[in-house]
Amino acid sequence: MKTYINRLIIGIISVFIITSCSSDILETVPNDRISNTIFWKTESDAQMAANAVYNYLDTVNHYFSWDGITDIGHTNIPFNEYAIIELGQHDALNSTILNFWNYSYRGIHAANFYLDNVSKIQVADPSKINILTGEVRALRAYYYIKLLALFGDLPLVTKDLTLAEAREIKRTPAKDVGEFIVSELEEAAKILPINQSDIGRVTKGAAYGLQARAYLYQGKYELAAQAAKKVIDQNTYEIHSSYEKLFGYAGENSKEIVFTKQFIKDVYRNNIFAYMGPYSQRSSNSQFVPTKALVDSYQMANGMAIDDAGSGYNPENPTVNRDPRLKYTVFTKGDLLPDGKIYNPTPGSGTNDAIDFTYLTTSTGFNVKKYIDPLDLPQPANGGINLILMRYAEILLTYAEAKIEINQIDQSVIDAINKVRKRPDVGLPAIAPSNQSKMRDIVRHERKVELAFEGLRYFDLIRWRLAEQLMAGNVYGMTYKDKNNQTVTLEVPSFTKVFRKDRDYLWPIPQKERDLNPGLTKNPNW
Repeated sequence: MKTYINRLIIGIISVFIITSCSSDILETVPNDRISNTIFWKTESDAQMAANAVYNYLDTVNHYFSWDGITDIGHTNIPFNEYAIIELGQHDALNSTILNFWNYSYRGIHAANFYLDNVSKIQVADPSKINILTGEVRALRAYYYIKLLALFGDLPLVTKDLTLAEAREIKRTPAKDVGEFIVSELEEAAKILPINQSDIGRVTKGAAYGLQARAYLYQGKYELAAQAAKKVIDQNTYEIHSSYEKLFGYAGENSKEIVFTKQFIKDVYRNNIFAYMGPYSQRSSNSQFVPTKALVDSYQMANGMAIDDAGSGYNPENPTVNRDPRLKYTVFTKGDLLPDGKIYNPTPGSGTNDAIDFTYLTTSTGFNVKKYIDPLDLPQPANGGINLILMRYAEILLTYAEAKIEINQIDQSVIDAINKVRKRPDVGLPAIAPSNQSKMRDIVRHERKVELAFEGLRYFDLIRWRLAEQLMAGNVYGMTYKDKNNQTVTLEVPSFTKVFRKDRDYLWPIPQKERDLNPGLTKNPNW
């Protein structure tokens, strides 16, 4: 299932290609890198260079941070750079912002290097090269989608730059960058096959799915609906029967998966378990933890909100008769841990997960359960679970949201939402048609709970212009009985999130980039 990974590892070697010189003054072939004098000859060369572009898909810390710094999550270690962003104390010198900028542009550089040189390869059958080119164009667009959402106007780099060119490039207006992204994805989708022999490579469905996401982020709802409908009409994808298993080894490469970053133990591994797992599980780090805002969002099994009159919610047993996605997404008190013990984060409980045990234990009383598979317990930093970058549930919710925003609420919208809600191991009541405002609330709720800790929440709040309301204020966690048998709702001490409406909807352009190129203008109020 992961033959793609073997090729990816080979492809990483091609990073050396990207920095290679065409020749030196003696016209000798360098022995510390692959030279253009011997590369770009065969189809295998093209494959290695294309594989290198995949290397810059989301890192584990990037992936979880997009939810971890929002209302539904919290950076657990207070001196972490992500905590600085939550506190609103970041600036253009923030290393996290610089690292994401650099990492994304390295991926774009790898893509440009491929696209600038692949035409040198002469093959009898160009179809394979064309498919690789479609993959690379889609990957480059993927990197630009996030950069555009975070920074607005961007240096739009579509070819390898000389040092002099890099020092002079200006920011392209966001509108033009957005148009470039969707155009690239359209061209890529025309070339790409519906299925790839190597699982993990970009497909036609992934390209159109990313186009739908890009249009949604740009507020072009009719076009977003059209792109999502192209994915739906392929009849390639379907909702996986088990939400619980979808984020572990048992659910890998199911028919719900549209696009992933692939990993394999010992060969191309990740540290998800060590990075996100509860501290009691071999001293895992709980880097980002869920908040009360997320946990309280899950409805009752009867479809009512927990604060609705007659919902049946019992604060003494808060997880009973709830939307099953809560228990599949979040470790709550009483859950079975991967090592077979019972999760008890209550202060003073004496467990290694107790809130007051160490600064690495959860500060909210909750831990993320998605991707924490017991099979990774023996070696928490040697994981092979794939990161899901897009799945069919997102496509359905994108289609529904886009149609709602243009007020075309027909049966297809209702069906799309209900397919997500009525997954066999979720089984929530179907929603009924309503007015645009109510339907908007429904689809936004579904995105919040269905896609929690899958790297989308930050971008949703930014585009909905709700970040100033939801990403500011104190951080709350579990409710428990203290030693005096009093009901207490935990509040993370000395931590108040800040989101400035006049500044924080865009990140600052990294100062180090502006030092190298003063022509890169600042974002407002930075």
